[in-house]
Amino acid sequence: MPILPGDGPRTRELYAAIRRLIEAGLAPSGAKLPTTRDLARRFGLSRAAAVAAFELLVAEGFAEARIGAGTFVARAVPRLPAAVAADPPEHGPTAPLPCTLGVAMGDARTLRIFRGLLSRHLARPGPEHFGYGDPRGGLALRRAIAAYLRSARGVRCDPSRIVITSGTQQGLDLVARAALGPDDAVWIEDPCYPMARAALANAGGRLVGVPVDAEGLDPGLGEALCPGARAVYVTPSHQFPLGVTMTMRRRLALIDWARRAGAWIIEDDYDSEFRYAGPPLTALQGADDAGRVAYLGTFSKVLFPGLRVGYAVLPEPLLEAVLALRALTDRQPPTLVEAALADLLDEGHFAAHLRRARRRAEAGRDALIAGLREHAGAGLAATAPEQGLHLVAALPPRLPDRPLAAAAKAAGVGARALSPMFVDAPARQGLVLGFSGFSSEALRAAAAKLGALLR
Repeated sequence: MPILPGDGPRTRELYAAIRRLIEAGLAPSGAKLPTTRDLARRFGLSRAAAVAAFELLVAEGFAEARIGAGTFVARAVPRLPAAVAADPPEHGPTAPLPCTLGVAMGDARTLRIFRGLLSRHLARPGPEHFGYGDPRGGLALRRAIAAYLRSARGVRCDPSRIVITSGTQQGLDLVARAALGPDDAVWIEDPCYPMARAALANAGGRLVGVPVDAEGLDPGLGEALCPGARAVYVTPSHQFPLGVTMTMRRRLALIDWARRAGAWIIEDDYDSEFRYAGPPLTALQGADDAGRVAYLGTFSKVLFPGLRVGYAVLPEPLLEAVLALRALTDRQPPTLVEAALADLLDEGHFAAHLRRARRRAEAGRDALIAGLREHAGAGLAATAPEQGLHLVAALPPRLPDRPLAAAAKAAGVGARALSPMFVDAPARQGLVLGFSGFSSEALRAAAAKLGALLR
């Protein structure tokens, strides 16, 4: 908006009042406006302020000045409703209900360290913060992630093939759009993670559910159902939602299929860091000798979702297409967060944090299991999972899970129904319950509420 001589609060008030009358149609096109002398006298303004308001209306096309005749409402002006509906009230974020999935627990020590690392980079900011860089993300963080994945997950990766993302969901979206053509068939686990299912469908994939059993997704059954699939989405380390681990026999069969079919395997390493019986399992990508696996991971669960940092380790043929898509969307990751996170990994803070987070999650798991056994008995049959941040509590076959999940939410428990996650396979009834991010007391209380609902 231009600054005019005599411009000030009173000028702006007069300009805004006349503009509102014009937009509401109360001052119709062609109508003559009062003189600046009359307006100045009527509202106690200086004449300079009134003249400045008129000049601003003329400059923005709301009015026309005619020499010797005066100032008139312009012939073509926007018309708006006389009364604009008030914006609906905004509600701030509320605390998640106990047993809600995807909740991280803040670690005071890690937050204090991370705050110091951010301050370090703000105090001595490098040139990378003041220009646009590599859409893959900063090299320091990519190197730190590569070192971590090689040692902790057995991933075969080079920093040049790592793309920093805003989380697994963005990584999945980029890979799916790079790998799939219109109506390409994609195998998905049945049951499947709903957000992954939505992302693949949004990328144009034609989804084919492949049932999951005690060994994970069955590639042989996938070939029988849809031999021409171009990709498969799997959570082999900890299947969502059932929690099973894909056996080595199935992993090798899946890689063999991808090699023969020229298809892509999209591996979502879901909750892999949280294993309570022995070290984390090696990623499927580590056994891939054909370069067919795109590996996705995130720091959201192990640190906190608000960080919005994940990563994708990509086969060379997908890399350029993913980078082109990345550059057209959010261009690059946030450099300040990247720098602090790289230090957190390189200086050993992340490894210490992960040990503490794993102990807290295990305590939450045990508290929830104990509460379910005490209050729900056979009505919610659950066993302690050896990995991950949620469990599945099975319901009797004739008890539907959707009404129970709705009742649980009304009672203050964030349970999710299992049956809607099935694609084509016969749905099983159960509740999916998260145990990360809540105190043991809150989880036991949630189990007591579930038991009361069953009774």
